[in-house]
Amino acid sequence: MKQLLHLIQSQWLLFTIIIILPISILSLYPVDNLPSVPGSDKTHHFIAYGALAFPVALARPNKWLIITLFLLGYSGVIELIQPYVNRYGEWLDLGANGLGLVFGIGLASFARWAVLKQKLL
Repeated sequence: MKQLLHLIQSQWLLFTIIIILPISILSLYPVDNLPSVPGSDKTHHFIAYGALAFPVALARPNKWLIITLFLLGYSGVIELIQPYVNRYGEWLDLGANGLGLVFGIGLASFARWAVLKQKLL
């Protein structure tokens, strides 16, 4: 676990890019019908944006809160663009994205605290 957290912390930008690319593609790819997958749409948004916030919050680079606010704004732009690519933009999706970002920050903060407490990182 120590090595994984250290890797994410040291390569936070790469992990953030790797996560934001599929989010962007899947959010903007035109489809006639969404595929049937387990869980609700809002749950998927929550998980995706929680994963997106985690590397940034774990590494805490300069201005990490501004980066996180940018990610929230980015998710809002995606919701605004979706109707133009045969998708449905929903403000509740933006809410789920925001809650996911907060959860990702909380999870990363807990991981940092647990690791520092045990001096594992």
